[in-house]
Amino acid sequence: MTNDTHRVIRPSILYFGTPVVLLTTENGDGTFNLAPISSAWALGQSVVLGLGRDSRTVRNLAERPDVVINLASPDLWEQVERLAPLTGADPVPESKRAVYRYEPDKFAAAGLTARPSRLVRPPRVDECPLQLEARAVALTPGGGGDFFSVECEVVRVHAAERIVVPGTHHVDPGEWSPLIYNFRHYHGLAPELGHGFRSETAGNTGTPARVG
Repeated sequence: MTNDTHRVIRPSILYFGTPVVLLTTENGDGTFNLAPISSAWALGQSVVLGLGRDSRTVRNLAERPDVVINLASPDLWEQVERLAPLTGADPVPESKRAVYRYEPDKFAAAGLTARPSRLVRPPRVDECPLQLEARAVALTPGGGGDFFSVECEVVRVHAAERIVVPGTHHVDPGEWSPLIYNFRHYHGLAPELGHGFRSETAGNTGTPARVG
């Protein structure tokens, strides 16, 4: 029997390296909310979001399902962090008052630029290299009512030209790097180690493949 090199721990959070996305949704008065989250995963053409029950984003999506899922790159971490203590809820929910403050114009507060979407009402975040226009199709409570899992159907994808493999609809993983939230610290991706057997871009990514 070998010695166990692991020990039991009880971390306060489980953000074990998750992508940061900025969500834009429509408020009841026709203005728009911008919120950073670090609980998002994709399956096919759907993206599932994890949102706190008291967030303005949950309330907006329950009434107006349009949303843009903007994927931030590592160079945007400071703008993301500016958004982190802000909320679009007024008054600020009691559960958030010790940490968050109300901000009606989060684009300006973060120094980000709104760009009109094509198929949904909320704007895209111009600085984000990947922008997914989507609609919420299901909101499911979880965690004893503390959060919602929100299933979104993606209806259009916008990608910066520099991260697309020329002549294709493929995102170039050698050029695109998501901002990663790793136990409340911001990271980018390390250099590539290899590729999966189903990769559609193997051998056709990164700067060397474009030379000549």
